[in-house]
Amino acid sequence: MNKFRLDIFNTQPPQHYKGGVERRINETTHRLIDQVDITIYSGTKAGFKVPTVVNGINNVPLQSTDRKYPLDNWTFNRTVAKTFFDADIYEAHNDSGYGLCKALKKQTTKKPFIHTIHGVLAEEVKQAKLIGHMSLHGKVANYFMAYLARIEKKIAKEADLIVTISTYSFDKIQTHYDIAPEKIRIVPNGVDTEKYKPSTENQSILKRQFGLKETFPVVLFVGNLIPRKGLTYLIQAAQQLVKTRPDTQFVIVGDGPLKAQLIDSLIASKLLDNFTFMSKLTDDELSTMYRCSDIFVLPSIQEGQGIVLLEALASGKPAVAFDIGGVNEVIINGKNGLLVSNRNSEDLAEALLQLLDNSELRQKMGHAGRQFVEKNFTWDICTQKMLKIYQETLNITRP
Repeated sequence: MNKFRLDIFNTQPPQHYKGGVERRINETTHRLIDQVDITIYSGTKAGFKVPTVVNGINNVPLQSTDRKYPLDNWTFNRTVAKTFFDADIYEAHNDSGYGLCKALKKQTTKKPFIHTIHGVLAEEVKQAKLIGHMSLHGKVANYFMAYLARIEKKIAKEADLIVTISTYSFDKIQTHYDIAPEKIRIVPNGVDTEKYKPSTENQSILKRQFGLKETFPVVLFVGNLIPRKGLTYLIQAAQQLVKTRPDTQFVIVGDGPLKAQLIDSLIASKLLDNFTFMSKLTDDELSTMYRCSDIFVLPSIQEGQGIVLLEALASGKPAVAFDIGGVNEVIINGKNGLLVSNRNSEDLAEALLQLLDNSELRQKMGHAGRQFVEKNFTWDICTQKMLKIYQETLNITRP
């Protein structure tokens, strides 16, 4: 079969960023190079100024600002709108491609356009408003999020097909953006089961590598420090938990605008000694961190799916999270983890304590989680599903 040409658009260059979107782009594209001629267009961020080839994939910079979202996104899309592209299929992730709609309309050859939506922005705006007592920064951020949600809706209307990562997101796209279900395809994210796998090393030695106490249990969180990740609920749960298990170590891997606020809250609650913040870890360090943890926690109040959940389960760790859409498609309550009522910090504390006090249950759930991921959520599975969708779109002719 002759290779077809696929152009992918994402504001952040995937070779320089490690978010869920970038990981999906990297993992799927390098598995497709024998069948697809791929070019990835990204903004000029993180020093990305010159076209490069990474793992056989062409990476091309398009002018943008190196400032933070949403300004970087807006300037990137302004450049996209003025550029001519020549591929058989175009794919834009989230709202990184609204300039592409304008560019494609200028071209005489109309080729299919796929819009991949990871988290539905309109739902994120809705959930953020439910938090209450939002800071000025949060209100400004949510204002821009609402603006971008309107753009995301417009892109979804323009696209020939929409790809999303969970049944939850599938439903929210229909609800918020009024998209017919037959236009949407579900392709979950995956995980590298060779990189993320159960530990064969002594766990105490692994903990020592990160300066953690060898005999104290580790509850791990990985993600951006932003409102929808629900870390305030984790702190509230920790207040209850340490009364029974004062030896519990909470490790927070990630960075974001809430970091200072979270630390202030921990100081006020006299919990700072129980928490360790690690802003940046290499891929190898992150996989080791999963292995040296005892429980993974994701207190998100809104989540499309959560690649970090897949990584934790692949590492043989039970997960605790709120029972929300997207998450409950990965955590099977009582099998590979525990689900509790959304925004309920007391239930969260009880679930964590249940696992901390039962090593046999942790081991049983960890084993089940590994099997579940191997069967349903590898990057190879994700890639093959995307390839079928690309082949499907080749038969679409834009009007």
